[in-house]
Amino acid sequence: MVKETGFYDVLGVKPGCSPEDLKKAYRKLAMKYHPDKNPNEGERFKAISMAYEVLSDPEKKAIYDEGGEAAIKQGGAGGGGFHSPMDIFDMLINGGMGGGRREQRGRDLVHRLTVTLEELYSGATRKLSLQKSVICDGCDGIGGKRGTVHKCVPCNGTGILTKVHHIMPGFMQQNKVPCRACQGQGEVFDEKHKCKKCDGQKKVRDKKILDVHIEKGMRDGQKIVFSGEGDQEPGLQPGDIVIALEERPHPVFKRSGKDLMMEMRLELSEALCGFQKVITTLDKRSLVITSMPGEVIKHSAFKCIMDEGMPQWKNPFEKGRLIMQFRVVFPDSLPGEAAKLLEQYLPPKPAEEIPQDVEMVELVELDPEQESRNQYKNAYEEDEEDGGTPGVRIQQCATS
Repeated sequence: MVKETGFYDVLGVKPGCSPEDLKKAYRKLAMKYHPDKNPNEGERFKAISMAYEVLSDPEKKAIYDEGGEAAIKQGGAGGGGFHSPMDIFDMLINGGMGGGRREQRGRDLVHRLTVTLEELYSGATRKLSLQKSVICDGCDGIGGKRGTVHKCVPCNGTGILTKVHHIMPGFMQQNKVPCRACQGQGEVFDEKHKCKKCDGQKKVRDKKILDVHIEKGMRDGQKIVFSGEGDQEPGLQPGDIVIALEERPHPVFKRSGKDLMMEMRLELSEALCGFQKVITTLDKRSLVITSMPGEVIKHSAFKCIMDEGMPQWKNPFEKGRLIMQFRVVFPDSLPGEAAKLLEQYLPPKPAEEIPQDVEMVELVELDPEQESRNQYKNAYEEDEEDGGTPGVRIQQCATS
């Protein structure tokens, strides 16, 4: 006789329902009221998860049927305390509450592939050789001679052991850990019967060659996934091979989203009197840019060529811009006659009124980087002479 039916009512089932009906009801409600779908239904999701945790555990269910929710809260269940609602949901979605393995897929293999900017621009196919685990064909993934393999006793063939920790009176926490006796496999066999090819490991290492198709417009860090090509594990779905692209720096171009950036060096004569320059694109075409005489290109100025940037991924006929920044190189000196002739065509110099009582001084070349190195060297030598720690200056303050 059931004392109360509150947990059954939360799940919408009758006290005599089967475990399958109970699981089906919980799964439907948990999906509906999961916090990701209904952020305001957090309390209801907790209530649904708690009801399922109690009713899906035969020992807790018996205590609840006999004494109701009060008996559960008093810690009457000897089988452990409550889990997080999210853990319950995750365990059900990933294989149920029966204590079996939660992991349903083998691990993914992640490999970084260095690619050039030219390959990201034009597309390419690269062959990649990898090592991965595959099911041993000598024993078909059993690990030993057929008929000698039996279920592991400590974990009852699940590969998982449940550790119970007492947090405080009436409250316990359960942790699931791989069984050491069978290394989480759920099966054991005598050493003399183990497979010689895989040494009882059920899998061997194998070489895999992949054709990696780099599509036009792909980006640095973008991933190419080969589904089901990862490590194989007995009883699990194979993982994936994930190729992460890593862009190698280019000596001329730098990518900025859909655009390509580059610097162009100009002599002063080119900046003032016009020029023609040839740009070799990433797909080996030649572009000629022209600046007409009289058009002045300023130092650090930007200009761009439309539709000559990076192609858009999945839409390679759409391209960004090729943006160039000009670096004007000034000559170290000019002949006096040339300077006077040039001055006739440049904007006039601003007038500067020079006072009568002035002192003429001389400008001296200065290299800021060398100056900084000299200051550090002098400070180091002074500290050594004073017997102090190099690089540490101590200054005494005068007191009145």
